[in-house]
Amino acid sequence: MDATQTHRDLIERCKQGRRDAQFELYRLYNRAMYNTALRMVQNTHDAEDLLQSTFVEVFTKLDTFRYESSIGAWIKRITVNKCINFLKSRRLSFQELTPYNERSEEPEPVPEVPYSVERINHAITELPDGYRMVFTLYAMEGYDHEEIGDILGISEATSKSQYSRAKSKLRDMLST
Repeated sequence: MDATQTHRDLIERCKQGRRDAQFELYRLYNRAMYNTALRMVQNTHDAEDLLQSTFVEVFTKLDTFRYESSIGAWIKRITVNKCINFLKSRRLSFQELTPYNERSEEPEPVPEVPYSVERINHAITELPDGYRMVFTLYAMEGYDHEEIGDILGISEATSKSQYSRAKSKLRDMLST
């Protein structure tokens, strides 16, 4: 039996209300979803609350899952949406560029001094919410700018500009 069929069987058992299957699904995805939430909201208690809220929604809406994507991608989308709604409730703001001029994607110089993971993570936490959200979704979660625009309700150009500004601000923060 392949992994896809195994996951399908697990999901079907979850839909039947089997607690052992629900626990197994939670066990498979809770750590990754917690890390996603933590990167987005920057607070352990909020991330824990969002994780629990995510899985409540997963189990109550599992009957709407249509196998059009992987179950992990579906759960991640719910997690990201929960985080976005949470941050919007705290007035996440984005700054529009007027006008947006696309820069050519030139390779960035590699820093001569390597930075520690802790220092980089700390710098990311210091970014303004809008920058951090776009940076996290693009650089860490693998969404493209069009998807980020759809998720956050902003234009693709705004997503690109927020990402560019986030990188620039990170460079400045790390060079001091």
